[in-house]
Amino acid sequence: MVIWQLPTPTPDRPHGLKYRLWAGRDGKRLVRYDNESGKGDHKHLGEAGVEEVYCFVSLSKLVADFFADIEKGG
Repeated sequence: MVIWQLPTPTPDRPHGLKYRLWAGRDGKRLVRYDNESGKGDHKHLGEAGVEEVYCFVSLSKLVADFFADIEKGG
C-alpha cells in the first residue's frame, strides 16, 4: 500500500489522496486499487484485471474494502 496526502484536492482526486494498493500471489495480481490521473478511483479484480469504478468514501473504508476483496480472492 502506498497512500499520499496531496497538498490540495484535484478534479481526479477530490478527497486529496493519491493511492496504489496491490495484492497478489506468485507474481500475479489478485486485487489493485488506484486512482491514476485521468481515471479517478477504480479497482482491478482478478488476474485478468477486470476494472471497476470505486466509490471513495473514506480512507478507512478504502482499506477495509481492499482487504475484503482480497478475502474474496480478487
